[in-house]
Amino acid sequence: MSVNEEEFERLADDELHVLVEAIIAASDEMDPDLESGVLTINFEDDTRFVVNSHRAARQIWMAADRSAWHFDYSSNTQKWIATQSGAELWTALSELISKKLGRSIVLSRG
Repeated sequence: MSVNEEEFERLADDELHVLVEAIIAASDEMDPDLESGVLTINFEDDTRFVVNSHRAARQIWMAADRSAWHFDYSSNTQKWIATQSGAELWTALSELISKKLGRSIVLSRG
């Protein structure tokens, strides 16, 4: 279900802010930086994952590990779901971070 631009901006902004807090709480091996709708997750080896709101498409986009995902907001589940795989944003990002750090990381809403 599509959301209007104003609602998208609010939902995406809220999601990115909560993600930053979850990343900070999960591990000190990552340094998240959120600026102008772009969340950059910096790792100690200079690797970066990027999660950003894309207003024109009304999606959250993620780039990590030489791959990219586009997430649509599902008003039914109130989650961001990948258009290609059906993966949920938090689950996908937790799995990527876990793989990167070599141990289980579960991002959770505070």
